[in-house]
Amino acid sequence: YNLKMSVTVNDSSTWYQAAEKLANDLRDETDGRINIDVFPNEQLSGGDQGKGVELLAKGQTDLSVHSTIIYSILDDRFGVPSAPFLFSEHAQADKVFSGKGGEMIGDILNEKGVELLGFGENGFRQVTNSKHEIKSPADMKGMKIRIPGINMYTDLYRALGADPTTMAFSEVFTSLQQGTINGQENPIDVIHSSKLNEVQDYLTEWNYSYDPLVFGINKKLFDSMSKEDQELFKKLGKEAAAYQVELAREKEAKQIEELKAAGMQFYQPTEAEMEEFKAAVQPLYEKYTDIWGEDLLKAFQDY
Repeated sequence: YNLKMSVTVNDSSTWYQAAEKLANDLRDETDGRINIDVFPNEQLSGGDQGKGVELLAKGQTDLSVHSTIIYSILDDRFGVPSAPFLFSEHAQADKVFSGKGGEMIGDILNEKGVELLGFGENGFRQVTNSKHEIKSPADMKGMKIRIPGINMYTDLYRALGADPTTMAFSEVFTSLQQGTINGQENPIDVIHSSKLNEVQDYLTEWNYSYDPLVFGINKKLFDSMSKEDQELFKKLGKEAAAYQVELAREKEAKQIEELKAAGMQFYQPTEAEMEEFKAAVQPLYEKYTDIWGEDLLKAFQDY
Protein backbone atom coordinates (compact mmCIF):
# COMPACT_ATOMS: atom_id res chain seq x y z
CA TYR A 1 0.00 0.00 0.00
CA ASN A 2 1.12 3.54 -0.85
CA LEU A 3 -1.36 5.77 0.97
CA LYS A 4 -2.00 9.50 1.35
CA MET A 5 -2.93 11.05 4.69
CA SER A 6 -4.24 14.60 5.06
CA VAL A 7 -3.71 16.85 8.10
CA THR A 8 -5.41 20.25 8.38
CA VAL A 9 -2.64 22.08 10.22
CA ASN A 10 1.11 22.55 9.75
CA ASP A 11 3.96 20.13 10.23
CA SER A 12 4.94 21.48 13.67
CA SER A 13 1.49 20.55 15.07
CA THR A 14 0.67 17.62 17.36
CA TRP A 15 -1.74 16.40 14.63
CA TYR A 16 1.12 16.05 12.17
CA GLN A 17 3.46 14.49 14.75
CA ALA A 18 0.86 11.81 15.49
CA ALA A 19 0.20 11.17 11.78
CA GLU A 20 3.96 10.75 11.27
CA LYS A 21 4.07 8.33 14.20
CA LEU A 22 1.32 6.25 12.59
CA ALA A 23 3.16 6.27 9.23
CA ASN A 24 6.49 5.28 10.83
CA ASP A 25 4.95 2.56 13.02
CA LEU A 26 3.09 0.99 10.09
CA ARG A 27 6.17 1.09 7.89
CA ASP A 28 8.31 -0.52 10.62
CA GLU A 29 5.74 -3.20 11.50
CA THR A 30 5.27 -4.23 7.86
CA ASP A 31 8.90 -3.79 6.69
CA GLY A 32 7.86 -1.02 4.30
CA ARG A 33 4.88 -2.87 2.79
CA ILE A 34 2.49 -0.18 4.08
CA ASN A 35 3.70 3.29 3.29
CA ILE A 36 1.86 6.52 4.22
CA ASP A 37 2.75 10.00 2.93
CA VAL A 38 1.48 12.71 5.28
CA PHE A 39 0.39 16.03 3.75
CA PRO A 40 0.05 19.02 6.13
CA ASN A 41 -1.95 22.26 5.72
CA GLU A 42 -4.90 20.62 3.96
CA GLN A 43 -2.75 20.45 0.77
CA LEU A 44 -4.80 17.62 -0.73
CA SER A 45 -8.02 19.65 -0.61
CA GLY A 46 -6.62 23.03 -1.63
CA GLY A 47 -6.92 24.37 1.92
CA ASP A 48 -10.61 23.50 2.32
CA GLN A 49 -11.30 21.38 5.44
CA GLY A 50 -14.88 20.63 4.40
CA LYS A 51 -13.62 19.28 1.10
CA GLY A 52 -10.99 17.37 3.09
CA VAL A 53 -13.58 15.20 4.88
CA GLU A 54 -15.53 14.72 1.64
CA LEU A 55 -12.40 13.45 -0.14
CA LEU A 56 -11.78 10.94 2.66
CA ALA A 57 -15.39 9.71 2.61
CA LYS A 58 -15.21 9.26 -1.19
CA GLY A 59 -11.83 7.52 -1.01
CA GLN A 60 -9.96 10.21 -2.94
CA THR A 61 -7.64 10.46 0.06
CA ASP A 62 -6.91 7.40 2.21
CA LEU A 63 -6.52 8.69 5.75
CA SER A 64 -6.96 11.99 7.58
CA VAL A 65 -7.08 13.84 10.87
CA HIS A 66 -10.12 16.13 11.01
CA SER A 67 -12.17 17.73 13.77
CA THR A 68 -15.71 16.39 14.30
CA ILE A 69 -16.82 20.02 13.91
CA ILE A 70 -15.76 19.79 10.25
CA TYR A 71 -17.50 16.40 9.91
CA SER A 72 -20.76 18.11 10.89
CA ILE A 73 -20.82 19.39 7.28
CA LEU A 74 -21.61 15.76 6.33
CA ASP A 75 -24.07 15.18 9.18
CA ASP A 76 -25.40 17.46 11.95
CA ARG A 77 -24.99 14.68 14.51
CA PHE A 78 -21.22 15.28 14.53
CA GLY A 79 -22.02 18.53 16.35
CA VAL A 80 -22.94 16.68 19.55
CA PRO A 81 -19.40 16.31 20.99
CA SER A 82 -19.00 20.10 20.74
CA ALA A 83 -22.39 21.00 22.22
CA PRO A 84 -22.10 23.99 24.60
CA PHE A 85 -20.83 23.37 28.13
CA LEU A 86 -21.18 19.61 27.72
CA PHE A 87 -17.88 18.82 29.48
CA SER A 88 -16.03 21.01 31.93
CA GLU A 89 -12.82 18.94 32.10
CA HIS A 90 -10.78 16.39 30.15
CA ALA A 91 -11.63 13.42 32.37
CA GLN A 92 -15.33 13.69 31.46
CA ALA A 93 -14.58 13.80 27.73
CA ASP A 94 -12.16 10.86 28.01
CA LYS A 95 -14.78 8.71 29.71
CA VAL A 96 -17.44 9.40 27.07
CA PHE A 97 -15.13 8.96 24.06
CA SER A 98 -13.77 5.66 25.32
CA GLY A 99 -17.34 4.48 26.00
CA LYS A 100 -20.74 4.54 24.33
CA GLY A 101 -20.49 8.10 22.99
CA GLY A 102 -17.29 7.34 21.09
CA GLU A 103 -18.79 4.11 19.79
CA MET A 104 -21.88 5.90 18.45
CA ILE A 105 -19.74 8.52 16.65
CA GLY A 106 -17.76 5.60 15.16
CA ASP A 107 -21.02 4.13 13.80
CA ILE A 108 -22.03 7.44 12.19
CA LEU A 109 -18.55 7.71 10.63
CA ASN A 110 -19.08 4.22 9.17
CA GLU A 111 -22.37 5.37 7.62
CA LYS A 112 -20.42 8.19 5.94
CA GLY A 113 -17.71 5.90 4.56
CA VAL A 114 -15.04 6.42 7.22
CA GLU A 115 -13.54 3.89 9.64
CA LEU A 116 -12.52 5.36 13.00
CA LEU A 117 -8.99 4.54 14.16
CA GLY A 118 -8.92 6.76 17.24
CA PHE A 119 -9.91 10.08 18.79
CA GLY A 120 -7.43 12.91 19.13
CA GLU A 121 -7.97 16.31 20.67
CA ASN A 122 -7.91 19.89 19.41
CA GLY A 123 -8.79 20.99 22.94
CA PHE A 124 -11.45 23.04 24.66
CA ARG A 125 -12.40 26.17 22.76
CA GLN A 126 -11.92 29.51 24.56
CA VAL A 127 -13.07 33.01 23.61
CA THR A 128 -10.76 36.03 23.19
CA ASN A 129 -11.51 39.70 22.55
CA SER A 130 -9.94 43.15 22.49
CA LYS A 131 -12.53 45.07 24.53
CA HIS A 132 -12.91 43.77 28.09
CA GLU A 133 -13.09 40.65 30.23
CA ILE A 134 -16.05 38.42 29.39
CA LYS A 135 -17.62 37.31 32.67
CA SER A 136 -21.27 37.06 31.61
CA PRO A 137 -23.48 37.06 28.50
CA ALA A 138 -24.02 40.80 29.12
CA ASP A 139 -20.30 41.36 28.38
CA MET A 140 -20.78 39.82 24.92
CA LYS A 141 -23.70 41.99 23.89
CA GLY A 142 -23.27 43.14 20.30
CA MET A 143 -19.65 41.96 20.20
CA LYS A 144 -18.54 40.88 16.71
CA ILE A 145 -17.01 37.43 17.22
CA ARG A 146 -15.61 35.25 14.46
CA ILE A 147 -16.80 31.64 14.60
CA PRO A 148 -16.43 28.57 12.32
CA GLY A 149 -19.14 28.42 9.64
CA ILE A 150 -21.42 25.98 11.45
CA ASN A 151 -25.07 26.69 12.24
CA MET A 152 -24.86 25.50 15.82
CA TYR A 153 -22.13 28.03 16.66
CA THR A 154 -24.11 30.83 15.00
CA ASP A 155 -27.15 29.97 17.14
CA LEU A 156 -25.00 29.59 20.24
CA TYR A 157 -23.35 33.02 19.98
CA ARG A 158 -26.64 34.70 19.17
CA ALA A 159 -28.11 33.11 22.30
CA LEU A 160 -25.24 34.67 24.26
CA GLY A 161 -26.05 38.11 22.80
CA ALA A 162 -23.02 38.36 20.51
CA ASP A 163 -22.98 39.16 16.80
CA PRO A 164 -21.32 36.06 15.29
CA THR A 165 -19.56 36.33 11.98
CA THR A 166 -17.93 33.65 9.81
CA MET A 167 -14.75 34.10 7.77
CA ALA A 168 -11.76 32.04 6.68
CA PHE A 169 -9.31 31.64 9.54
CA SER A 170 -6.55 33.09 7.33
CA GLU A 171 -8.35 36.48 7.52
CA VAL A 172 -8.85 36.52 11.28
CA PHE A 173 -5.60 38.14 12.43
CA THR A 174 -5.91 41.10 10.04
CA SER A 175 -9.62 41.55 10.81
CA LEU A 176 -8.87 41.66 14.54
CA GLN A 177 -6.01 44.08 13.92
CA GLN A 178 -8.25 46.39 11.90
CA GLY A 179 -11.14 46.12 14.36
CA THR A 180 -13.53 44.63 11.77
CA ILE A 181 -14.23 42.00 14.45
CA ASN A 182 -13.70 42.26 18.24
CA GLY A 183 -13.07 38.65 19.11
CA GLN A 184 -12.80 35.01 18.09
CA GLU A 185 -12.92 31.55 19.66
CA ASN A 186 -10.45 28.67 19.33
CA PRO A 187 -8.47 26.18 21.37
CA ILE A 188 -5.33 27.52 23.13
CA ASP A 189 -3.02 25.89 20.58
CA VAL A 190 -4.54 27.88 17.69
CA ILE A 191 -4.56 31.13 19.71
CA HIS A 192 -0.90 30.62 20.61
CA SER A 193 0.44 29.44 17.24
CA SER A 194 -1.41 32.24 15.40
CA LYS A 195 -0.03 34.84 17.87
CA LEU A 196 -3.54 36.19 18.47
CA ASN A 197 -2.30 37.65 21.78
CA GLU A 198 -0.78 40.43 19.63
CA VAL A 199 -4.29 41.61 18.67
CA GLN A 200 -6.38 40.29 21.59
CA ASP A 201 -5.94 41.35 25.23
CA TYR A 202 -8.50 39.16 27.00
CA LEU A 203 -9.13 35.43 27.12
CA THR A 204 -12.00 33.76 28.98
CA GLU A 205 -11.13 30.20 29.95
CA TRP A 206 -14.63 28.73 30.01
CA ASN A 207 -14.14 25.38 28.18
CA TYR A 208 -17.42 26.09 26.41
CA SER A 209 -17.03 23.60 23.56
CA TYR A 210 -14.88 20.49 23.27
CA ASP A 211 -13.15 19.86 19.96
CA PRO A 212 -12.24 16.20 19.28
CA LEU A 213 -10.26 14.94 16.30
CA VAL A 214 -10.98 11.86 14.22
CA PHE A 215 -8.07 9.74 13.01
CA GLY A 216 -9.92 8.10 10.13
CA ILE A 217 -9.31 5.82 7.18
CA ASN A 218 -11.56 5.41 4.15
CA LYS A 219 -13.94 2.55 4.99
CA LYS A 220 -13.91 0.91 1.54
CA LEU A 221 -10.12 0.77 1.66
CA PHE A 222 -10.17 -0.56 5.24
CA ASP A 223 -12.78 -3.22 4.41
CA SER A 224 -10.67 -4.44 1.48
CA MET A 225 -7.67 -5.19 3.74
CA SER A 226 -6.72 -8.50 5.30
CA LYS A 227 -7.85 -9.08 8.89
CA GLU A 228 -4.22 -8.76 10.06
CA ASP A 229 -3.77 -5.39 8.36
CA GLN A 230 -7.09 -4.14 9.75
CA GLU A 231 -6.03 -5.08 13.28
CA LEU A 232 -2.66 -3.41 12.78
CA PHE A 233 -4.28 -0.17 11.57
CA LYS A 234 -6.72 -0.22 14.51
CA LYS A 235 -3.98 -0.84 17.09
CA LEU A 236 -1.45 1.67 15.74
CA GLY A 237 -4.14 4.24 14.92
CA LYS A 238 -5.41 4.16 18.49
CA GLU A 239 -1.85 4.53 19.81
CA ALA A 240 -1.12 7.48 17.49
CA ALA A 241 -4.34 9.23 18.60
CA ALA A 242 -3.52 8.68 22.30
CA TYR A 243 -0.01 10.05 21.65
CA GLN A 244 -1.50 13.18 20.05
CA VAL A 245 -3.78 13.78 23.06
CA GLU A 246 -0.86 13.47 25.48
CA LEU A 247 1.31 15.85 23.42
CA ALA A 248 -1.54 18.36 23.03
CA ARG A 249 -2.24 18.52 26.77
CA GLU A 250 1.42 18.96 27.71
CA LYS A 251 1.81 21.63 25.07
CA GLU A 252 -1.34 23.50 26.14
CA ALA A 253 -0.16 23.91 29.74
CA LYS A 254 3.07 25.49 28.45
CA GLN A 255 1.25 27.69 25.94
CA ILE A 256 -1.05 29.12 28.61
CA GLU A 257 1.99 30.19 30.66
CA GLU A 258 3.58 31.76 27.59
CA LEU A 259 0.41 33.70 26.66
CA LYS A 260 0.13 35.01 30.22
CA ALA A 261 3.81 36.00 30.20
CA ALA A 262 3.20 37.87 26.93
CA GLY A 263 0.58 39.98 28.74
CA MET A 264 -2.69 38.29 27.78
CA GLN A 265 -5.23 38.54 30.59
CA PHE A 266 -6.90 35.23 31.44
CA TYR A 267 -10.24 35.06 33.23
CA GLN A 268 -11.86 31.94 34.71
CA PRO A 269 -15.58 32.40 35.35
CA THR A 270 -16.94 31.50 38.79
CA GLU A 271 -19.50 28.72 39.17
CA ALA A 272 -22.33 31.26 39.37
CA GLU A 273 -21.10 32.95 36.18
CA MET A 274 -20.87 29.60 34.41
CA GLU A 275 -24.48 28.87 35.38
CA GLU A 276 -25.51 32.13 33.72
CA PHE A 277 -23.77 31.15 30.45
CA LYS A 278 -25.34 27.67 30.57
CA ALA A 279 -28.83 29.08 31.15
CA ALA A 280 -28.42 31.42 28.16
CA VAL A 281 -27.69 28.55 25.74
CA GLN A 282 -30.40 26.20 27.04
CA PRO A 283 -32.74 27.01 24.10
CA LEU A 284 -30.05 25.59 21.82
CA TYR A 285 -30.51 22.14 23.38
CA GLU A 286 -34.25 22.42 22.86
CA LYS A 287 -33.70 23.25 19.19
CA TYR A 288 -30.97 20.68 18.46
CA THR A 289 -31.99 17.62 20.49
CA ASP A 290 -34.23 16.39 17.65
CA ILE A 291 -31.54 17.12 15.05
CA TRP A 292 -28.83 15.31 17.03
CA GLY A 293 -30.98 12.50 18.37
CA GLU A 294 -31.78 12.09 22.04
CA ASP A 295 -29.87 8.81 22.44
CA LEU A 296 -26.66 10.26 21.08
CA LEU A 297 -26.92 13.37 23.27
CA LYS A 298 -27.64 11.18 26.33
CA ALA A 299 -24.53 9.09 25.61
CA PHE A 300 -22.48 12.29 25.69
CA GLN A 301 -24.09 13.59 28.87
CA ASP A 302 -23.39 10.35 30.72
CA TYR A 303 -20.09 10.69 32.62
